[in-house]
Amino acid sequence: MLSVWFRVIRVRFLLASVIAVSVGLALTWQQNSSIDLLDAILIFAGVMALHASVDLLNDFWDFKRGIDTKTKRTKMSGGTGVLPEGLLKPSSVYRAGIVFLIIGSVIGSYFVITHGIIIGIILGFAILSIYFYSTKIVDSGLGEFFVAVKGSMIVIGTFFIQSGEITIESILGGIVVGVLSSLVLFIASFPDHDADKSKGRKSLVIAVGKEKAAKLFWIFPLISYITIIIGVSANLFPLVSLITLVTIPLMIKSGLGLRKNFDSIENLVPFMSSTLMFSRITGALFVVSFLIVL
Repeated sequence: MLSVWFRVIRVRFLLASVIAVSVGLALTWQQNSSIDLLDAILIFAGVMALHASVDLLNDFWDFKRGIDTKTKRTKMSGGTGVLPEGLLKPSSVYRAGIVFLIIGSVIGSYFVITHGIIIGIILGFAILSIYFYSTKIVDSGLGEFFVAVKGSMIVIGTFFIQSGEITIESILGGIVVGVLSSLVLFIASFPDHDADKSKGRKSLVIAVGKEKAAKLFWIFPLISYITIIIGVSANLFPLVSLITLVTIPLMIKSGLGLRKNFDSIENLVPFMSSTLMFSRITGALFVVSFLIVL
């Protein structure tokens, strides 16, 4: 049963939030040579709880709307399959999503008390957007934007809790992480295009069509790379942050694979996986670059 819950929470996708928190902590360490360990643990716990909440509620609403019964599930798209297969009750998944939302909110509220209104604004955005993500947000075509903003706010919020300030470095770092996470959602929405569209859900792929959307792939990694290069050029990021550019071949492989296979679910899966790998490796290298002392 535990493995079923891990499956519906999509544990391996939680790495996106792990990287986001880690970037905020690494930035703090690079600038101050210290971090508050207890606060760091609480940040990880709160962010993981909120991430689990959005995934659980997404599975619940996709099942209730009949989307997951129309999709062809892959390891990268189409939902977890837990509810269509009857492995858990929809009500149990919904309640678990609310419980995780409450846990994340309670931890966040502690930081609102200790660090003030800025964390309150970030937490308020998180709670509202998580609860309405699978209905209002995705129905308005703002899914990719939400994920990008979410990733950015995790970095900025983590850095603020640790350092007591918001800097241009934390904002640029947030953009890098947020856009990398948004790219994963973007490419994962290609196989779900027909099912999502039939149930009124919108995405960037639905808005512009698969063929045109495939050409938009390059915008995401370019934004992240350019942001890193600007940060290094302005002496905001260490020179070693350019190590992230080693993932360019993986990015090119993923983009070209999408362009050739955007309309074939089976052929697209390997390139969806390589896009996920590109996003995670680039993010991990970005974290490491702040910890290397040259």
